[in-house]
Amino acid sequence: MAKIEIQETTLPGVGVRHEFSIDDGERVGVITHHSGQRDVLVYDKNDPDICRLSLRMTELEATQLGTLLGASKVTQTFASLAQEVAGLTIDWIPIRSDWECAGHTISEVSLTDVGVLIVAVIRNEQTIPTPKANFQLWSGDTVVVIGKPEGIQQVYNDLHG
Repeated sequence: MAKIEIQETTLPGVGVRHEFSIDDGERVGVITHHSGQRDVLVYDKNDPDICRLSLRMTELEATQLGTLLGASKVTQTFASLAQEVAGLTIDWIPIRSDWECAGHTISEVSLTDVGVLIVAVIRNEQTIPTPKANFQLWSGDTVVVIGKPEGIQQVYNDLHG
């Protein structure tokens, strides 16, 4: 696997731009604004000074996209497991600030009664695999759970409060 070189540029009064090239030579960038908004940029292949596509996203939309892009590794890890065990489901549960579990540890939430495990937590675009019982859940986290569908629905209800 080749190492990807990411170039970071501070944009005074705006935020930070990160750029890198993908295997086919396309150049991609993301501007993270101080406001939390993000611009996803795709540059012209023939003229790197021309941006041929720019998508403005809210912080929540960017987090969701990051989760989708980053979640593929978690999905791949459990895809073969899910194929081997009938009825096993993996799901992503986003934690909102008004949910009762925000600010509490995994052990305080007590999910083992329904046969569901938290296999990862995605926080600030970083995946934390197999978090320990004393791991504190925060608003904005996405909890990756595995178990039977009815157990996952119960966990969703319990996390929400």
